[in-house]
Amino acid sequence: MEFPMTDPTALASLSAALSETVARTAPAIVSVHSHRVRASGFVWKPGFIVTADEALADDGEIEIALTDGSTRKATIAGRDHTTDIALLRFDGDIAPAKLSAETPALGSLTVVVAADRGAATARLGMVSRAGPAWRSLRGGEIDARIELDVRLRYSQQGGLALNAAGAPFGMAVLGPRRVLTIPAATIQRVAAQLETSGRIARGYLGVGLQPVRLDDGFGAMVMNVDKAGPAAAAGIRQGDVIVAVNGEQLAGVRALARSLGPQSVGTAVELTVHRGGEPLNVNVTIGERPGT
Repeated sequence: MEFPMTDPTALASLSAALSETVARTAPAIVSVHSHRVRASGFVWKPGFIVTADEALADDGEIEIALTDGSTRKATIAGRDHTTDIALLRFDGDIAPAKLSAETPALGSLTVVVAADRGAATARLGMVSRAGPAWRSLRGGEIDARIELDVRLRYSQQGGLALNAAGAPFGMAVLGPRRVLTIPAATIQRVAAQLETSGRIARGYLGVGLQPVRLDDGFGAMVMNVDKAGPAAAAGIRQGDVIVAVNGEQLAGVRALARSLGPQSVGTAVELTVHRGGEPLNVNVTIGERPGT
């Protein structure tokens, strides 16, 4: 059996296109060094860098290394653990990356451009999953589920994932047993809020909860109550068992916590609780979590 010869010019064209794509993006990529931790990041807008929050140390000075070999000091403008986005402020006029809000197609090629000690790096892979919006385990709202079949070093977290046309569609991060992409829409939304206020508002009930199993499902027992919190103001007491929210049976403590996103602040919810074995409906206006 004879097999057709591969056209060498096609491979050469693909190689040249990939190299050109990386070269266009590399100037906006930086290395982020924080307390012995190395990660990557990219210039989001003049004077601001976006990086992976998970790869950023909790304290200590931050230094960024540019692809031209120079280094700069940076400070934290804000960080959001739930979406894995951290915003850094630095003194520089580097042209920012132009993010694309388009979700790449399943099976399409992707290039992750990152950095290591200031030198640009590149990884070639494939989009292994492209799905709808989802919530992270920490309750963050991610605008699209994009997983990549690509190997990624820890220091390459925070790099940009590019589509076949060379447009950056998100930030590559290490998730549980897979490489995830924080999409451009999420980055733009969260980074803008971090630039303005330095944090992302989160809903707050002001109670400590313990999951309990009931005859007809699950509940959340109130173990302690913040006397200055919304739950206390509404009359929730220690020992109450929350069994439903707005008439829907509680799916678990984590589900309740994940529902307390930025949009929940200021909204009123009806909690159905069991107190002394008797059902009781309590209206609570969700507050803003202190110190977030």
